Formats: sequence, structure tokens, C-alpha cells
Amino acid sequence: MTDINRRNALHTAATMTVGAAVGTITASCATTGPSPKTPFAVNGTYIAMANSDMVFPVRRIYCIGRNYRAHSIEMGSNPDREPPFFFQKPTDAIQLVPPGETVDHPYPTLTKNYHYEVELVAALAKGGRNVTSDQALELVYAYTVGLDMTRRDLQRAMGDEKKPWEIGKSFDRSAVLGPLQPSAKVGHFTQGAIWLKVNGQTKQNANLNQMIWNVAEQIANLSRAFELMPGDIIYSGTPENVGPVVKGDVMDAHIDGLPDIRVKVV
Repeated sequence: MTDINRRNALHTAATMTVGAAVGTITASCATTGPSPKTPFAVNGTYIAMANSDMVFPVRRIYCIGRNYRAHSIEMGSNPDREPPFFFQKPTDAIQLVPPGETVDHPYPTLTKNYHYEVELVAALAKGGRNVTSDQALELVYAYTVGLDMTRRDLQRAMGDEKKPWEIGKSFDRSAVLGPLQPSAKVGHFTQGAIWLKVNGQTKQNANLNQMIWNVAEQIANLSRAFELMPGDIIYSGTPENVGPVVKGDVMDAHIDGLPDIRVKVV
């Protein structure tokens, strides 16, 4: 099996493990009338919805950097004067982790310093430009626990050379997350414990109320730079004490009010 076919098979299998089995899914085209002819097919990216036969179609993945004061300091920034900044991951970087399962997470190529970052993830079902903080949570459809996995050595090397550091952030399976939990059921998250354990030992441990920019403020800031749309998801930043994992390590990620996720590095 080629690596491309293996990735497609893994993605399809992961999507179908939560809730009712999902049948054949075709991505809708952003045109009217008959579907255009294409030379090949490209799979869409979908996230399972908890306790549902529906899936969430992903348009873009936004991530906010250095959004906890202590983490900002450990990464060499000044949280008292640095405005929020964002980067993106490709949609097919998603790896779905059903609650109650331990999913194999491949150690990526090219790196010798592979880091975990546990984060709250928000999924949008509405969009807009110049959204106010008061309006922002109206856009949020669901939440889940995520891991923004990072090839730290590659990220730092690119930063030192003042080059874009997508190679450190935007690679296969770098956006790990659980099934989406509708905000109508779980509410919105402004506080609550967020932690990550490696082999049972706590590595990251903080509270969501320690975010420099909360979810509503993140959405408001993002909407000034981009027109947000249904299908966008936002990784909302990680607390301090990010660090490395190696093959064989098991990571448990937790946010109060959401199901935990667990992955094993292989």
C-alpha cells in the first residue's frame, strides 16, 4: 500500500470509529450547477461529532501562538506587549482520537525534538468579518481537546533564519483531536483545568482562564485579518512546560468538561 493510500485509509477508519458509521462522503464544490470535471479526486477532511452520525467539514485550521503568559515567556516572548498572532495547519493534518481508545501516533520524519502542546479547540458553524468579542461565541458550534504537535528543532531553526516555520507545525497528523462536543450541550469554556500527561506523569497543568486571549477574543482578532467561515477550527494555545516525546510514550490530554484523548507515539 502506498503512503498516500495508507493515509487515506487511516483517515477514513478514524472518521468512522465514533458514533454511527459514516457512509461515502463527497466534498461539495464551491460552484453552482453540475460538478466540474477533475483529473483526480481529493478527499475532504471531516471531524466526527460525538454521539451523532453527522461529521463536521473542515475548511481551515487556525492556531494561536503563545497564548498563555508562562508559555509565552518560556518561548522567549513578552506577553505584556505582544499582540495575538496566528498560523495555519493544512486540513489533512487532522488525526482523530476517539475517547476511550489509545490511537497510534507516528513519530514524524526529520525531527529529533518532537513536542506536545495540549489545547482547547473551537469549531465554527458561522462566519463573519470584524466580529466583536460579544458576538464571537455565537459562531462556535462545538469544542474538543486537541494536541498541536510540533517539530520543535525545525521550528526553531527556521525562526533563527527568519524563515516561515510551517515545516515545524504543518505536517501530517500534527493536529490531533477528539470528536466534537456541541456547545449547546457542553457550554462555552472560559475556565477549567487543562493538562497533559506523558506515561502517567503530569507535564502541563494550567487553567483555561490563564489564556491571554480567550476564545471570544481570538475569534474577534482573527476576523479582522480573515473572513471566518463555517468549517473553520481554532486551536487556542497551550500552557507552559511543553516538551519532547519519543517512540513508546503515551500522552493523555484533558480539559474539564470534555472527554480525554490518548495517543501512543510509534
